[in-house]
Amino acid sequence: MNATIWLALALVLVLEGLGPMLYPRAWRRMIAAMSSLPDNILRRFGGGLVVAGIVVYYMLRKTIG
Repeated sequence: MNATIWLALALVLVLEGLGPMLYPRAWRRMIAAMSSLPDNILRRFGGGLVVAGIVVYYMLRKTIG
């Protein structure tokens, strides 16, 4: 794998870890609220995150070279 993918993975891990590290109670409430959402809403949310991630990756790749 090239360095860009490792950098992206590292940034995802840092950002994902900030919620439970800084605000564990709020993070737990958010997860509990999300677990009660219907499957189609969760799929849309997940799909939106995937599309946003691909767009950001494409923009960074185009900018960096």
